[in-house]
Amino acid sequence: MSVQLNHTIVHSSDKRASAEFLARIMGLEVGPPYGPFLPVQTSNAVTLDYADSLTETIIPQHYAFLVSEREFDEIFGRVRAAGLPYWAGPLHHGPGEINHNDGGRGVYFDDPDGHALEIITRPYGSGG
Repeated sequence: MSVQLNHTIVHSSDKRASAEFLARIMGLEVGPPYGPFLPVQTSNAVTLDYADSLTETIIPQHYAFLVSEREFDEIFGRVRAAGLPYWAGPLHHGPGEINHNDGGRGVYFDDPDGHALEIITRPYGSGG
């Protein structure tokens, strides 16, 4: 078997609110609870398991999602409809812009706990 990412834990101040945010913006579904986790599964079977943080401080992480051009339009439309700030680059560079890295499109936006979410239509280094 080849090595595959199966799941990752996403710490949040409110696991339900954060899982529902991701699911709504990305067009995914929140799965049934699994122990202390609330999962959101992507189409390649990687699960983001949301968990309430045991501390008040959440250290923001970065989660990048490879999407089709059609999915980009749909997700980006939901980002704009929600009035979310977005950026062309990490660390909030290029406010209100998208990027065209590797001949595709990409954009960054934050979840309710400050985790950086990124959607891209081309993997980094794929050219274009």
